[in-house]
Amino acid sequence: MGENGTIKVRLPDGSELDAHRGVSLREIAERIGPRLAKAAYAAAVDGRVMDLERRLESDATVRILTERDPEALGIYRHSTAHLMAQAVQRLWPDTRVTIGPVIEDGFFYDFERDEPFTPEDFAAIEAEMDRIVMEDHPIVREEISREDALRLFREMDEPYKVEIIEDLPEGETLTIYRQGDWLDLCRGPHVPSTGRLGTFKLLSAAGAYWRGDERNRMLTRIYGTAFFKRGDLEEHLARIEEAKRRDHRKLGKELDLFSFHPNAPASPYFHPKGAWIYNRLQRFMRDLYADGWPHDEIVTPQIYDVELWHISGHYENYQENMFFTGADEREMAVKPMNCPASTYVYAAQKRSYRDLPLRYADFGRLHRYEKSGVVTGLFRVRTFVQDDAHIFCRPDQIQEEVTSLIRLVQYVMEDVFGFTVGIDLSLRGDKRIGSDAAWDVAEDALRQALVANGLEFREVAGEGAFYGPKIDFQVTDALGRKWQLSTIQCDFNLPERFDLHYTTPEGTDERPVVIHRAILGSIERFMGILIEHYAGAFPTWLAPEQVRIVPVSDAYNEYAQTVAEHLRRTDLRAHVDERREGVGYKIRDAEVHKVPYMLVVGEKEVGSSKVSVRSHAEGELGQMDLDHFAKRLRDEAQPPAP
Repeated sequence: MGENGTIKVRLPDGSELDAHRGVSLREIAERIGPRLAKAAYAAAVDGRVMDLERRLESDATVRILTERDPEALGIYRHSTAHLMAQAVQRLWPDTRVTIGPVIEDGFFYDFERDEPFTPEDFAAIEAEMDRIVMEDHPIVREEISREDALRLFREMDEPYKVEIIEDLPEGETLTIYRQGDWLDLCRGPHVPSTGRLGTFKLLSAAGAYWRGDERNRMLTRIYGTAFFKRGDLEEHLARIEEAKRRDHRKLGKELDLFSFHPNAPASPYFHPKGAWIYNRLQRFMRDLYADGWPHDEIVTPQIYDVELWHISGHYENYQENMFFTGADEREMAVKPMNCPASTYVYAAQKRSYRDLPLRYADFGRLHRYEKSGVVTGLFRVRTFVQDDAHIFCRPDQIQEEVTSLIRLVQYVMEDVFGFTVGIDLSLRGDKRIGSDAAWDVAEDALRQALVANGLEFREVAGEGAFYGPKIDFQVTDALGRKWQLSTIQCDFNLPERFDLHYTTPEGTDERPVVIHRAILGSIERFMGILIEHYAGAFPTWLAPEQVRIVPVSDAYNEYAQTVAEHLRRTDLRAHVDERREGVGYKIRDAEVHKVPYMLVVGEKEVGSSKVSVRSHAEGELGQMDLDHFAKRLRDEAQPPAP
């Protein structure tokens, strides 16, 4: 800071401005240019995002945020959540507010009201939001003491805000944001005024327990989204409609793949076609274990004495997600993860450095207690199977093993299933076991493997597993949605807790490292994602029915069965539709069920030993020699080669 009370403001282009101490960020924007000031939503000061009315007291690096900056959209959406809450309380003054965070692609706000909100209320809420935008209220930040905040929200009869404040440390200065006659407890930042908002849409309403605890009151959660430009909003809404069309729960019923029943909550029943896809995905992974990425498969128990889960750390860190039972007066637990079981296979005999790495694949069924409010079709279930593996190796083998697994993920996700892949390095969080030194080594080992392979990645603090850091692969599907699927985790703690060793060349005992990995992740969840990614039209190698043969009349059923048998002899999945329905109906039905190929056979085909081929993806392909079509189908009946 200068001697006369001036400060230096560094700008992104490297230039500097001299300004008086206490200058507002809005004034900085105006100094840079009036167009920028008009377009500004907020500013980043030394990397921290702030409201434009905040003032600088010392030298700082400042970046003015407009709609071109990714941070600005989150601020815009957060302010729109406040806009929605203000509209709701104008229309229904007895409604109590709770929290309204930004989420991916939008925002939500939770409300307490005797009669839950429904989509029928959205038109009125949106109209009131439009009125508040037109009123163009400044959004003003105010600091308030903990005591004054408690007094204020008690007077307002906002018990949820009072509870939030009571959980905060004594003496902490809080902030509220006012817009007109409405206010909310919030850290901010926000856009300058309600008039800067306006491109939004309310999407859905759902029940949500306060703080996610089913012992608390059920609230109504209203979801919405907002964009700077109308075209972006319309494009997003079109994607939502396409997602509804592709909803795996809807397609699962239409394609007769799976169902659920209250007698086994959140536990799917896979029908024959769904079970075929399910088993084919497992066989696909098993084929990779036999050729290219060698693993040995093991089978481990389902239920264990809880002492095992105390040793592993799951009892202390994961018990709320576990199912417990009893036998012979012992407390037992159904396994939520395969990790500890693999250690007993490793420890069943003495191991030498020459034995390592040992790669144990385990398709064991897992059970996790998921609360009823979060289970969703195949995406979140209580019983599932992972394509799990645990690799026991020496520390000097970590990079080689992780490199091989990265290539496996890239082949499966990109080459086979057509996803695009991004990478996160998920680092330690507050809830963890093991020493900081062990975490340092594990994190650096994964980081170096990514760097050595020339991969772009971002580091994400706090997202590691409780026992070790991990590489998480985020895949983008056909609708542009991101899913966290494959994971590679480096664990120095499990061998320590289960006292695992191997003998070194010098005859001393050392501990191995465990690399946990899953490629598809949960088979159930992956199958749900695939249904939506492909809109139910599976590639030929994964389709439960590869070809449907449609005789134009009963007179050609025998030839149709001959064609089917010819295809089945080479392990192709063919079905003859002999129903007494018209040909047009049968063709439409095959299209509805997204069968990759349809063969229509009649007098011309019988006389020439040919078939008329229709592709679900390409339409009419005309007549083909049966052997020529069979070769085409066999070529497509295998996943792409590595």
